[in-house]
Amino acid sequence: MEDSKDMDIDDSINTLLGEGARIVIAGDELSPNAPVPTCPGWTVRDLLRHLGGIHRWAYDIVTHQRQHRPNAEEMRALVGPLPSDEDLVPWVSNGLQQLVGAFKEASPELECFQVFPVGTSLQFWTRRQAHETTIHRVDVESARGDEISSVKRGFAADGIDELLTGFHARTKSDVRSPIPSLIHIRATDAEVDTGSWYVHLSDVEPPRVTRTATARPDCVVSGPLELLYLALWNRLPFTDLEVEGNLALLQLWRSTSAIKWRGPSFT
Repeated sequence: MEDSKDMDIDDSINTLLGEGARIVIAGDELSPNAPVPTCPGWTVRDLLRHLGGIHRWAYDIVTHQRQHRPNAEEMRALVGPLPSDEDLVPWVSNGLQQLVGAFKEASPELECFQVFPVGTSLQFWTRRQAHETTIHRVDVESARGDEISSVKRGFAADGIDELLTGFHARTKSDVRSPIPSLIHIRATDAEVDTGSWYVHLSDVEPPRVTRTATARPDCVVSGPLELLYLALWNRLPFTDLEVEGNLALLQLWRSTSAIKWRGPSFT
């Protein structure tokens, strides 16, 4: 896997387009009232409104080169009135195309607000929206109840990296362990240097991630990159993977690691 600073912007945009197209197809086939098993309490309507709002939020930040996160009032204004059920899928599709257009027109030297510092602003936002859309594509396909479309290995590895070394490196991460512990995430379909993460947990700091460790892990989770990606993003149970050691650490992860949207509700 390439370092996130060398991420290919075109690849991220193409992934965003492809995953968005799958969401539009599934959205057309589903009732807005259908429950989303991977997002307990949400319907397809909630999911699509959320994603359409996120796309418009990212579009606004990039096109206006905002240096700070828009406040709640600004975000409600930029998203506008939420669509009716019959207009919901076209609204999502239009927001996706608008976002992709903004990415393609943006300067490589773009500087704007980022949720966490990694790469250039354009690299950050194309990558972030590619993963945001992929995870929610998994959600909408789970609502349809059929087979989940696959995730490429390199992209899955990058998504694990983004989650562990981006989101959960922040002090606002809720993942804490009262006893210092070590989880080893091990891909069975990648080389050690690109498919191995040691997650160091403590009660005072956010998770710290290293590629190697001298201490013996308290828990080892092994499996293909795609399944590790989905499990760490809480879209797949860890029981679908090979687990050794302290299972309570995975229960802790499941209960504290969700990435929370801190803006206004679009649902």
